Amino acid sequence: MTVVPKARHARISPLGLAFLAVTSVGWGLNFPIMKHLLTEWPPLSSRGLCGIVGAAALALIALARRQRLDVPPDMRLRLVLVSWLTIGSWVAFMGLALLWLSASEAAVLGISIPVWVAFLAWPILGERLSLVRAVSLLVALAGIVVLIGGNGIEASLEKLPGLLLALAGAVCVALGTVLTKHFPLKMPPLSLAAWQIGIGCVPIAIVGLAIEHPQILALSTIGWASMIYMTLIQFCLCYVCWFAALERLPAATASIGTLLVPVVGVLAAAAMLHEPLGLRELVALAVTLGGVAVALRF
Repeated sequence: MTVVPKARHARISPLGLAFLAVTSVGWGLNFPIMKHLLTEWPPLSSRGLCGIVGAAALALIALARRQRLDVPPDMRLRLVLVSWLTIGSWVAFMGLALLWLSASEAAVLGISIPVWVAFLAWPILGERLSLVRAVSLLVALAGIVVLIGGNGIEASLEKLPGLLLALAGAVCVALGTVLTKHFPLKMPPLSLAAWQIGIGCVPIAIVGLAIEHPQILALSTIGWASMIYMTLIQFCLCYVCWFAALERLPAATASIGTLLVPVVGVLAAAAMLHEPLGLRELVALAVTLGGVAVALRF
């Protein structure tokens, strides 16, 4: 995940909206696909290896668009730190969280990233929280509580490891986002994404191969298709469309547009994995989305 730069145009571009829709749908579908892949391959190996291949493909796309890949010496340590926070932590923590959580629960928890960005930006960047934004963020957290706690205390305790892992990933992404704003990484967007994904995923893949010992023969046709999707769609197509959308849309529009990701994730999980989609899930999704959407506007 990367920081949202300023858009070049203030007007709403239909092409930009189309790119944003592709990004949101692609990232949303990835939640049930990741969940299914866990039945065949372990989380760290699958996500780490897909990220490395995806980073290499993004680097080739960047070179094809004549974007330089060299990193200024004074930015290297910052790039490593931010990459581990925004990409590595999300890849590892969310992959592990899905061992305990459903795909729809993980998708809704992912919306909490703007909440933690707002809270961390206060002490680090000096961006004070307005009353409206603070209340909106608390409402968003309440929606998450409804989702996780709706099945009773016993069920919630069973999901606690996944909840803590998913929230840890969201907080790390938020911290990386705030630090990037505090110490900007001035690089071409695709080159920056290629470096961030590669640096973030290499250690995850190494740890995964060392402790999980994944077996190639364990992958079915659907498993291979899932790996290809995570590599080419999640890490490549979605990032290319994301940056194309940012070039054509205001940053606020792009940020709110990504709220489609959990909606797609929840609906896709119900259709693909037959996960429950009842009143509790819909209320939690609506409350969380509403709180974050209002917070992003103020």
